[in-house]
Amino acid sequence: MDSYDDKGVGGGVGGKVGGGGEAGGDSDALTVPEPRTVPEPLTDPGLSADADHHPTGAEPRVGMAGLSFPYQVVAAVALSVIGLIACTQLAMVFLHVAPSNTLTKQHGKVIDQWIYPEFEQNWKLFAPNPLQQNIAVHVRAEISGPDKRRTTPWMNLSGEDGKAIRGNLLPSHVQQNELRRGWDFYLGSHDSQNRANGLRGKLSEQYIRRIVMLRLSEHDYGGDVLRIQVRSESRSVAAPAWSGEKISTKPSYRVLPWWTVTAADLPEADSEEADQ
Repeated sequence: MDSYDDKGVGGGVGGKVGGGGEAGGDSDALTVPEPRTVPEPLTDPGLSADADHHPTGAEPRVGMAGLSFPYQVVAAVALSVIGLIACTQLAMVFLHVAPSNTLTKQHGKVIDQWIYPEFEQNWKLFAPNPLQQNIAVHVRAEISGPDKRRTTPWMNLSGEDGKAIRGNLLPSHVQQNELRRGWDFYLGSHDSQNRANGLRGKLSEQYIRRIVMLRLSEHDYGGDVLRIQVRSESRSVAAPAWSGEKISTKPSYRVLPWWTVTAADLPEADSEEADQ
């Protein structure tokens, strides 16, 4: 029997098992495989920096998908709440301006609580009602003069706003709407006897009083204002020249009772002086 010595173990790694390590060894000799080399990954100079972090080729997650699961839940809940509020607002405004129907009759109070006072709408959805009258707001005041009390003539507050608007390319919102909307607010929250309808009536009265005192503070009457009285003058809009319609343009007046001026009615600067 041959021994390993007779065959001879030669060579190191990668060498053949044969006699003396020569090439003429036995063909049945065992060979040691050469070590395998791992090929270097192919690199493309055109790949972006993000691709180096995603060797599998997966696209980076963006938007809500890029957030962790807890933040995804928070974002989804926030978007749902915002969408619900927006839909509720649209529905409430629609029902508020829509003609009377079953929903508005059953849930009128809920709709009013949602709309007033922040989202009040002064227009009709299907039946616009343009103004057919010119309404002017007047005021007169009782002044405590150095000798005796006196009453000023009626002052046309709406006329002053009209003068400030005419010829002005960019009239202010105050000049155009403050007094007009305030008077509409008062009329809508009082009956024909000038009695307030709930809290909105009290609020509208305070609003008118402050507007009037703010306008009176721009004039020097030589004394302190003790009482004020407000009235409205309404005139129907005349028919056009081509129309045969006969419309009376005589004014009609709605006169409010005298109001005693308090510190709450004065402008901020004058109110601080009154408190002192």
